This record gives sequence, structure tokens and C-alpha cells, in this order.
Amino acid sequence: MSNEEMNTALYEKMSAEQGKFRDWLLTQPPEEILNHAYEYTVREDMVMAMENLDLSHGQATVLLDSPSPLDDLYQEYVKVETDYMDTIRDCLESRADHMLKAQRELPIYQHPVTYAQAHDELEAYRASHKANVACKEAIEAAIAEHYGDNRLGEASVAQVVEQFGYDRTFYVLAATVRDKESDGRISRSNKEWARTVPVVEDIDDWNQNRSRYFVVDQCNPGLTDLFLKMARHDFLLTQPLTKEDIMQEAGRVLRSFQGQREPNSPEGTQFMVQLSADFLARAGSKDQGRLMKMLPFPSLSLSTLKDRPGVFAFIARDENPDQPLRPRRASVRDKLQKKPDAPKPAAPGKKKVQER
Repeated sequence: MSNEEMNTALYEKMSAEQGKFRDWLLTQPPEEILNHAYEYTVREDMVMAMENLDLSHGQATVLLDSPSPLDDLYQEYVKVETDYMDTIRDCLESRADHMLKAQRELPIYQHPVTYAQAHDELEAYRASHKANVACKEAIEAAIAEHYGDNRLGEASVAQVVEQFGYDRTFYVLAATVRDKESDGRISRSNKEWARTVPVVEDIDDWNQNRSRYFVVDQCNPGLTDLFLKMARHDFLLTQPLTKEDIMQEAGRVLRSFQGQREPNSPEGTQFMVQLSADFLARAGSKDQGRLMKMLPFPSLSLSTLKDRPGVFAFIARDENPDQPLRPRRASVRDKLQKKPDAPKPAAPGKKKVQER
């Protein structure tokens, strides 16, 4: 037989063997069929692969000589370590990440139900409202899970934000704080913040405010207030530093230097001040450079210490701390923006026609 005929004969033999296996399997009780489901699926794939495979004459010959080449292949397959489970795990994680991303990016519907009805947007309204309620329940669950020993764990905020993002989390919390305006357990700072968040007054045809469906009310309002405080802080750490932020940190460092009377470095030869963790969480190398330019100390340096976490500013002991911050130099862009427009040239006057 030619090589092509040998491959065809092998395919037909394996296909017939699979047919017999299928016929036997159909006579078994359901439990036994389930026990062989994986084997049946792999054997089907093997027959399918053989349909397009071109084995050498020798390879096809030795497999044809076997009384049951398909079973031989399967027994060989189960001995081989594959990345099948890794593929399954990757698929699970990828699908979960995709669904989380879609949930985080679902827009907040910014109109009441009456508007949605009038403009044929009920589907978008319902999807957003459902996500708001789910976010509210996630906040309550996170607080219950992470509160203990009179402390709310930092992971509580991350757990909710991972699912719903900051926009929806803040929207639900703003609606909650507004609903509890008279509750003394909510801080003034959070109440003032909530007033800056545009929350839709969702009054339906029965004069009910549907926003109350996603008010966080299954936990102590004091814990909700703490959760919001932590969420606002975590969100701030994701934002780039502004010029004002850098100046504020420079002023804090300067005041700390001015409050010291004796060198406090480990060697006792320098003054040192620790930079705030919040500043470092947001600062890049350029931000740290801008900070150093604002501080009026020629000997200033930033460094770490072996046995202490964080970054510290150091100045020599003979530096005069009682100096103001250096004024920030205007950038080229700032100068261009402030540069007055060049005066327009005067329009040429008409030449006077001389009378003759």
C-alpha cells in the first residue's frame, strides 16, 4: 500500500474502534457513561486529528499492527503531563477579568426612571440601577467581612472597587450620605463631599425615590463613614500630584526641619524628616525633584535608612532652617501663556492727496 493508503486505513481502523467504544458506552448506566465522558471526548479528538495527519509509512504500519491503536494512543496520552489545567485556569481568569472590566465600565445612568421610560432607555436604566444595588450589597458585605477588633481592614475598599470601580462606588456612597444627612455618625467632611456628587433624584410614578434602593443601610453608619473616608483616600493615591500638592508637602517638610533643635539622624550629624507615605505613593522622580527645588537647603538629599521604612530628607547640621520656600520657577509653557500678545502694527494711513 502507498503511504496515503496506509494513513487512510489507519484512520478507518481508529474510526471503527471508536464506533465500537461508543456502542458499548451507550449500553452502560448513566454513572458509567459520565465516568468515560472525558475518555470519549479525547478519543474523538484523536480520530479527528488522524483525518488530517500524514504519518510516515513506518509510523502508520506499527499503529495498524496494533489490535486497538486508538486505545493505545489514549493510554499513552493519559501518561503525558499537559498544560490542560493551566489552560482552564487561564480561561477562567480571563473570562472573570473580562466580566469585571465590563461591570466596572458600565455607565451610571444619569436620569430618573420617568426619563428612561419617555426616551426608550429602560434597558440602560435597569442595568445601571441593578449595578447600583449590587454595589451597595458589595459594600455591606465588605464591611461585614473586614471589620473586627474595632478596625475596618484596608482590603474592604479594594474588594468593592475591583468589582465596580470608583465611579459607581462613590455614586452609591454619595446617595447613602445624602440620605443620612441628619445622622451625626457621618462626618461633616463626607457630607460636604457628597453634596459635590451629582446624584439623580429618581422619583417614580408613585412618588418613591428609587435611589433609596441602593442606600447602604445594613451596617452601622459610622462604619459606612469610615469606609467612605478610606475610599476617598485610596482614590486620591491614584491621582497625579498637582503643583499645590508638592508645595504642601514641601511646606510640611520645611516646618518639620524648623521645629528641630538638634540633629536627629542615626549618626547625629544631620537633620532628617520623613516624607509622607501619601506623597511617595503618588510621586514620580520628577515630583521628588520639584520638591527638592522648593526646599531652600543646598545640602538637601533624599535617602532611605537600613532599618526604617520610607524615604527621608536630610540636611547638614549647619543649615539655617529658618528660610522660606523657594518660589517655583515658571515653566516655559507658563511663560508663553502669560506673555502678552505683541501689539498689532498700526494700520497704514491713507496718503493725503495733494491739491494742485
